[in-house]
Amino acid sequence: MEFTRIPHPSPTPDDVREARIADPGFGTVFTDHMVTIDYDEAKGGWQTPQIGPREAIPMDPASSVLHYAQEIFEGMKAFAHADGGLALFRPEANAARFNDSARRMAMPEIPEETFLAAVREAVLTDAKWMPPIEGGSLYIRPFMYASEAFLGVRPAKQYKFVVILVSSGNYFKNGVNPVKIWVSQDYVRAAPGGTGAAKTGGNYAASLVPQAEAISKGCDQVVFLDAIENKWVEELGGMNLFFVRADGSVITPPLTGTILPGITRDSLIAMLREEGLEVREEQYSITQWREEAESGELLETLACGTAAVVTPVGTVASPSGEFTIGTGGIGQMAAKMREKLVGVQHGKVDDKHGWVMRI
Repeated sequence: MEFTRIPHPSPTPDDVREARIADPGFGTVFTDHMVTIDYDEAKGGWQTPQIGPREAIPMDPASSVLHYAQEIFEGMKAFAHADGGLALFRPEANAARFNDSARRMAMPEIPEETFLAAVREAVLTDAKWMPPIEGGSLYIRPFMYASEAFLGVRPAKQYKFVVILVSSGNYFKNGVNPVKIWVSQDYVRAAPGGTGAAKTGGNYAASLVPQAEAISKGCDQVVFLDAIENKWVEELGGMNLFFVRADGSVITPPLTGTILPGITRDSLIAMLREEGLEVREEQYSITQWREEAESGELLETLACGTAAVVTPVGTVASPSGEFTIGTGGIGQMAAKMREKLVGVQHGKVDDKHGWVMRI
């Protein structure tokens, strides 16, 4: 696709931009531009790709997304390399997962090459928004929503695909430190046959009340148990989990349709196996988590995701009390995996898997 370029009438002045990206935090420092591509079933599918100023999108009050929640998104990052180039980390996996989500939400798939071209166009246009800080990146948010105006429960026939960017620092305000998590007893994230494996906004909306409960208990994140037996650990509100054990094995909950198949998760499985560890995808109960932490059989728990990369879990709290994992600090494996993964992304560690795409 050829992108129509719409000039920005008033781009952010250099001094203002530089001040904003000096310490951007996460999720609030947006860049100047965005990509949009429309889909219309009656007109043959995807059309009118353009990149222009980031601005409000006109929306009819009867737009299907507002009533029936047909919406999906992705989260990925662009990184600056020492030679001045830019790179994406496993963007083909994001494109594939985006289409997996689209199928589950009865939405049209977007060709992988179109998805990648849109991401590339957005990043290259706003490359100067890359934060000049250790670990800085451009967080990329491709998303799609049903834009057709109608009332009636059926898949929409018109959609809008959009890519926006955020200058990004650390996901957690305290930087790379162990997090404390709250075990949700009254809420579940997803049930078998539901949309847990899709990256759709409704899953995150359902996590907001238990996440608020976690914060009220002095915790950083909430961890969800399965919907059937309320005993098997699944994932955090936005991250997958790994349990590093003293016998040289690592357990991560299996992908059974209720857990988002994280790209960082998949990368960690490969990296941990390179360290000689036996990684098993199997169920891990909250009781086992507590017992192995207290006995010393569990050395570390790692939380991982695009935004937070690899983050150690230090303490787990619930109505029945708390337990600490290891020393409660940053474990050896968490530190090593984070350094290795970030190193690959930033071009400082050999990319033996071919995960990095230069743009």
